Amino acid sequence: MKYTAKAPAILLLEDGKVFYGKAAGKIGTATGEICFNTGMTGYQEIFTDPSYFGQIIVTTNVHIGNYGVNNDEVESDSIKIAGLVCKQFNEFHSRKRSNGSLKDYFLKDGIVAVSDMDTRAIVRYIRDKGAMNCIISSEILDIEVLQEKLSKVPSMVGLELSSKVSTAKPYFMGDPAADYKVAVTDYGVKRNILRSLTERGCYLQVFPMKTSFEEMMKWNPDGFMISNGPGDPSVMLEEVVTVKKIINSTIPAFGICLGHQLIAEASGISTFKMHKGHRGINHPVKNLLTGKCEITSQNHGFGIKAEDAAKIKNMEITHINLNDNTIEGLRYTDRNVFSVQYHPEACPGPYDSRYLFDDFMAMISSVKKADKTIVVTA
Repeated sequence: MKYTAKAPAILLLEDGKVFYGKAAGKIGTATGEICFNTGMTGYQEIFTDPSYFGQIIVTTNVHIGNYGVNNDEVESDSIKIAGLVCKQFNEFHSRKRSNGSLKDYFLKDGIVAVSDMDTRAIVRYIRDKGAMNCIISSEILDIEVLQEKLSKVPSMVGLELSSKVSTAKPYFMGDPAADYKVAVTDYGVKRNILRSLTERGCYLQVFPMKTSFEEMMKWNPDGFMISNGPGDPSVMLEEVVTVKKIINSTIPAFGICLGHQLIAEASGISTFKMHKGHRGINHPVKNLLTGKCEITSQNHGFGIKAEDAAKIKNMEITHINLNDNTIEGLRYTDRNVFSVQYHPEACPGPYDSRYLFDDFMAMISSVKKADKTIVVTA
């Protein structure tokens, strides 16, 4: 096997810092917010996660592409990251179950990647300076030209991105004869969240992000899944109104990541842009209800304000991040609504938190058995 010669490439950060490397994916230029993921496996799930839309990912694991790609290991129908920065981008792979190489996968979706970068130095820099916009290029090496292009890239703060990745029309998933019907608000939902529900006896209808509460109620769901997704939750005003109506019904609801943030916003809890965010598959979280700790999969750049959450009398904090004490879980004490900031479906990641889907099923089952009348308040 012969490796092809690699063209030179550049990573330019918003504050003027420059890193040099080689071309890896499509020859071209890409912009977005730079962030890093510390996971040592699961790169294909990361690249196809809709929550990464608009972001350029730095992978801290040295080898990327060494086990190729597999058609079943995706979280959406295409690569969603804006671009990739890595140390070693393997053009060749070794795995019997592979359906192809990562290089061909990137070329097919037209994704720019740069390799042979000092990713350790890049991550240390982001940890100190914080997340910021960046530009990568393997076609333009003029710093001034790149700076001009980068100056036109909007900040992630105030940016709504879920509409770029939400489904265009409703669709169904699972067995129509299943015990439970769950309406999914698609703000960029990961496929393994849907699989985690169907595996537990749910028939799903996945709705576009602009679908009203009233429209979803026509399907008479037993529960609501408020999904993950990209962008700033504070500017999703219509969605906050919809989520507030879900909260004020007696229908069980479970929010994940962006869904957690939207439940917070709908409850009077503000969100904020984090310094560098949480992205990886080894984040320690403590369940305050059980006292047990979980190793979790995370991907978020926004958090919720603890001081606001403390003021909500009918809500309790259920989980905290043990690295920085940020809030990782919420639960209403007078209704069937709860949420977590991390990803319990864990693809990639450990399965410590998959019990949350079981908790959701138990909640739906309990409400159905009680056969309560649904009352919706403004």
